[in-house]
Amino acid sequence: MPFHTAVRLLIVDDHPLFRQGVRWSLASEDDITVLNDVASAEAALEWMEQIGPSQEPNVMLVDLNLPGMNGIELTRQIRRRYPSMGVVMLSRHENDEQAFNALRSGAAAYRSKDIKPKDLAAMLRRVARGEYVINDVVEEPRVASRVLTQFRNLPQTVSSAEADFPVFSPLSDREIEVLERIASGGSNKDIADTLGISTQTVKNHISSILRKLSLNDRTQAVLFALRRGWIETPTEIKQGAAAMEEEE
Repeated sequence: MPFHTAVRLLIVDDHPLFRQGVRWSLASEDDITVLNDVASAEAALEWMEQIGPSQEPNVMLVDLNLPGMNGIELTRQIRRRYPSMGVVMLSRHENDEQAFNALRSGAAAYRSKDIKPKDLAAMLRRVARGEYVINDVVEEPRVASRVLTQFRNLPQTVSSAEADFPVFSPLSDREIEVLERIASGGSNKDIADTLGISTQTVKNHISSILRKLSLNDRTQAVLFALRRGWIETPTEIKQGAAAMEEEE
């Protein structure tokens, strides 16, 4: 069973009724504490600066469509200043463009606001444990294909204003190297020989990758990383994605 982590939550949404509704829906969850709720990104950052490290939330529930600084920009700021905090992003309607932007900003989860209270509580717990729940959104083939294409074209589409915010990845540089070689079809021995490390070290890196991403096998890890632009897309996978797009 996964280890248990109590959720210390900050809610950021400009609708008072929604903030109160989230508080009410989570009131019966003994392991979830709502520390505060604020109406804007600016108020969230100001509050975070005023509290001590021992009082910090470990999960932030953020509305994507905030007035002023939006949820995407707030998530970028939070991921830079408080890298251990998980961000759950909510939107009125789920779509692949918003999923892509949420992924890039470093959100750990993305859902529409019609999520059921029990599902929200479960998602908050997973994010508090360090999991990335956002991969559930891009499992639909049409959405996955679109998001993969956008990541593949990312170097050409990133604006100068966004250049300071690279695609977020929880993996180390060495773990990224291992994933790249897995994506190219390398065995553990091949990877070890190429990187000049032992096969046991390769296995340790793979175990670490799967643990960080809460995935079960190396194939899932490669697809997860490809969809997020953490690794280069091998030629054969690019061709497959192009074929998928032509069929749509």
